[in-house]
Amino acid sequence: MRPHTYLLPACAAVMGIGSPYLLAAEDPAFKDLTATIVLQGLPCDKVIAATRNADSDYTASCKDGNRYHVFVDPNGRVVVKKL
Repeated sequence: MRPHTYLLPACAAVMGIGSPYLLAAEDPAFKDLTATIVLQGLPCDKVIAATRNADSDYTASCKDGNRYHVFVDPNGRVVVKKL
């Protein structure tokens, strides 16, 4: 066994522990909500916080301070209302 081969499992363990925190910071749902809001023609540079109210029903807060209620109406259309 070479002297530095013990470092590889240790590095892998550290990277494995650190990666969920990085993924949480770049949550795909935040990107989806940002895109949905912008496609409705409303200003939002980036969603930084979101609360799931129900199935397909969210309250999103944008980096620029705007807050929105994003949901699907009974007809199946996505609706974005400014709060």
